Amino acid sequence: MEASVPVLGQVKRVKRASALQKAWYRFTRRRAAVAGLIIILFEVGFTLISPVLVDLKIIYDPYYSDYAATYSPPSNKHLFGTDELGRDVLSRIIFGAQVSYAVGIGANLIGMILGLIIGSMAGLIGGWLDFAIMRVIDVLSSVPTLLLYILLMIALGGSFFNIILAMSITGWIGVARLVRGQVLSLKQTDYVRAARAMGANTSQIISAHMLRNSMTPVIISAALGVPGAMFGEASLSFLGLGIAPPTPSWGQMIGQYQASVQAWPWLVVFPAVVLAFTMLAWILLGDGLRDALDPNIRI
Repeated sequence: MEASVPVLGQVKRVKRASALQKAWYRFTRRRAAVAGLIIILFEVGFTLISPVLVDLKIIYDPYYSDYAATYSPPSNKHLFGTDELGRDVLSRIIFGAQVSYAVGIGANLIGMILGLIIGSMAGLIGGWLDFAIMRVIDVLSSVPTLLLYILLMIALGGSFFNIILAMSITGWIGVARLVRGQVLSLKQTDYVRAARAMGANTSQIISAHMLRNSMTPVIISAALGVPGAMFGEASLSFLGLGIAPPTPSWGQMIGQYQASVQAWPWLVVFPAVVLAFTMLAWILLGDGLRDALDPNIRI
């Protein structure tokens, strides 16, 4: 958008910053959020190119066993040491990030889509549908999340897709509640009433008005939900109900060697520290997005 400003008898065109540019500017002023974003991008980029790094012999194959170097402490050859089979711990942590990020982002993406659809329908249509959806949410919310995950994994079996499925069953609840509240306030606005008066049906109103105006809190909720899903996967793998060996997973590595932490601490400390820093980075990113996308903040 451009505004005309008279300067010495002439008209000068001044380009105003868009809402997205203002949000990005507010985000970059949060140093902690920027640091979290850098950590996340570094981990994602390193994870994506890890197979190439293995082919180039820059890092070890996470499944390669060097039986002459079992339980080796951190050294120049193995920066994070090795496990009982002589496998490089650093390589297994890098490849374990694939599982954590896939579960965290995948489960939140499915939950966000389901929550947007269900919450919009409940808030806009109302009546018996809203009552039924809210009762289902109340029932699912009454069960401890980790306990529900454990029960589902026992019933379904431990695998990557079953973990995402188990988390998706409850992952939409928070988003649906959030979107429903937004829709209940938005459907009283003049532009939604005008759309109804012009003959727009429910699906058109949801797609054109409701979802678009509800995306900001949903994006923030999704960013803050990723570390929760990562921790859920780590908890299940720690209990032996998640990713099965030999596929590496941060929670699995922590749980597998937690009894040996005094003898070989690097087998537990390094994956635990990486998991903690990753969760912290996502929380910082979510807080930064919340501040950047808040329309009440001016620059």
